[in-house]
Amino acid sequence: MNQELLNAIQYLEKEKSIPKEVLVETIEAALLTAYKKNYSQHRNVTVDLNMENGTYRVISRKDVVEEVEDSTAEIDLETARTVNPAYEIGDPFDEDVTPQDFNRVGAQAAKQAVMQRLRDAERGILYNEFIDKEDEVMTGLIDRVDHRFVHIQLGRTDAVLSESERMPNEVYRPNDRIKVYVNKVEQTTKGPQIFVSRTHPNLLKRLFEKEVPEIYDGTVEITSVAREAGERSKISVYAKNPDVDAVGSCVGARGARVEAIVNELSGEKIDIVLWNEDPKVFVKNALSPSQVVDVVVDADNQSTMVIVPDNQLSLAIGKRGQNARLAAKLTGWKIDIKSESDAREEGVLE
Repeated sequence: MNQELLNAIQYLEKEKSIPKEVLVETIEAALLTAYKKNYSQHRNVTVDLNMENGTYRVISRKDVVEEVEDSTAEIDLETARTVNPAYEIGDPFDEDVTPQDFNRVGAQAAKQAVMQRLRDAERGILYNEFIDKEDEVMTGLIDRVDHRFVHIQLGRTDAVLSESERMPNEVYRPNDRIKVYVNKVEQTTKGPQIFVSRTHPNLLKRLFEKEVPEIYDGTVEITSVAREAGERSKISVYAKNPDVDAVGSCVGARGARVEAIVNELSGEKIDIVLWNEDPKVFVKNALSPSQVVDVVVDADNQSTMVIVPDNQLSLAIGKRGQNARLAAKLTGWKIDIKSESDAREEGVLE
């Protein structure tokens, strides 16, 4: 084994935190496999590796017997006693059977084993680094775009943004910087595979946590998020301290905080509403910006009937039903919207 390999072993132990014992076992296993592949004179063999000077021996263990029937696994008592007179029948006998030309074969096998362990270590380090980034937002650089994925550089590795996780109103160009939500990290034979998203509701949540100090420190809490990526989102917020304006904290002075997030999401509209434990109040808030006359709650069916002024009906429902749909997702309640005149005709509203 050459000095280069010994240096590589020391590097793996110090820089990659791979225990020396693991490296010794890895190299010994590789040397043993190389021996069995190239030589077959002995049956029970082990490899003895000296990590101080980089030398190794192939040891054949045989049983001491009266009469040899299998020379690959047995040695007669008379021959064994020429080495040590203390041998008895049944004792194990270890013999150095290292082939003269094994140094070249063994060095190559050891080098391959160490390099493989290095690759495994690198993959493990990357995986451990990114598994802690799951459910977080990272900034990356778009590397390339193909028919399946947008490939994004995240430090020392790449992440993939699939078509289903892209925002419909965005165009992805190489060398553009982009914020992505780390959705899932998987370990593969080629290293960690990182899947990211631009459409996940938690992307919006994490962006507010970064932009709004009151959310980051827990003064204001995001209770729920409903999102149709690229078009419109709603978030509900709440502050235990009645002196804290939860919605105002998220909006910021002259709308600066929410505007920064809207810009990051390529113009996606964001409604910030106040959470309330009373479903009547919460549903009413969630249907913002429309006005609400009354909310009738059916707790058994987790549903509500919302009555709005006639001139607010289309606003409450929203384009293609989007406002009502997002409000239902945000609150967790089914929402049926009626105009004030229809509610009076049906006797729902006096």
